[in-house]
Order: sequence, then C-alpha cells, then structure tokens
Amino acid sequence: MEPSDVAILIVDENRARASIIEDGLLEAGHTRVHIVAEMNGLVREIEAFKPDVIVVDLENPNRDRLEQFFQVTRTVPRPIAMFVDRSDAASMEAAIAAGVSAYIVDGLKKERVKPILDMAILRFHAYSRLTRELAEARSELADRKVIDKAKGLVMTNRGLSEEQAYRLLRQTAMNEKKRLVDIARSVVTAASLLAK
Repeated sequence: MEPSDVAILIVDENRARASIIEDGLLEAGHTRVHIVAEMNGLVREIEAFKPDVIVVDLENPNRDRLEQFFQVTRTVPRPIAMFVDRSDAASMEAAIAAGVSAYIVDGLKKERVKPILDMAILRFHAYSRLTRELAEARSELADRKVIDKAKGLVMTNRGLSEEQAYRLLRQTAMNEKKRLVDIARSVVTAASLLAK
C-alpha cells in the first residue's frame, strides 16, 4: 500500500504536538491525514473518516482515557499507535489490553512516526488474524462436541456403531441440504425436549 493510500487519524488535544506527527507523515508521503482534538464524538469521526490507522498522542495516559480507547477499539477496530510522554507498567498493560498496537514512550519525533505506524498496522493485522483463527478453532471445537453428542444419542437410540451413527447424521445433512452440525444440533435439541 502506497503512503498516499493510507488514511491516518491523529487524536491529540494539543495542536502543536499533533503538528509534529502530521509533519512526519506528510514528509513520508502520507496525504490523507485528519486531526481530531476532542475525544467526544471520536467514534463518529472514525466512522466518517474510515482511517486505516489511528495515532493517539497523550501526555499522560490515565485509566479513564485508556478506557475510552478500549470502548473505541471494540466499536471500530483499527490499528492504534499511542505516543505518551511518561508511563508505568500498569498504563502500558492497560493500553495493550485496550487494543493499542504500538505504545511508544517519549518517542514523539517526526522521523520515527512512519516506521512506528507501519509496525502498528502490521501488528494489528497479525493480531486480528490470530484472533480470527482462534475464534474459528473454538467454533470448530464447539461444533465437534455437538456432533459427538448427537452421534452418541443416535448410537444409544438406534443401536448403531459410532461410524454408522456418523454416516446416518451425514446422510441426513446431505438429504436436508444442511450442515452436519445443524442436524446434530437438531438431534441434541430434540433429545433434550423428549428427555424425562
């Protein structure tokens, strides 16, 4: 992606500090840069501007401010690079928990902005991919448990072997043009309704 293609939202209540970031980005070829000075309405600004990355500059990241960013990242997930003047271990941990991709202490120099943003974007995408893969793995595991439970019910009620029960469930899914897990859920639900 060319620098001119990347939309960058800068969140900073201090216009002079925001200008340092903006200058660094403009020198690096980024032309789609938008500055927001107010936290109120930040989600609306993000939805309207649709940034590829958000740059946050805070002198002192307190817990309330980090909680605001946590709410933002849950609503509109985006890579966030946060520049702070001072920090402690608790603030750093809270920032990472809030979804901040890059947390830079006392590093606000315009020549450092672009590589930090590049890293934040790459880290966000890697984290998003891992999160998606974890959700898929959990979903597959949950589906497998439902299928196994349905298989056990069919084995018990029809006197079939495990393989025969599986084949019956699979054939029913094909006949009904449904997924195997959907048929398995129907079997488990029906069994719970009929149980004494």
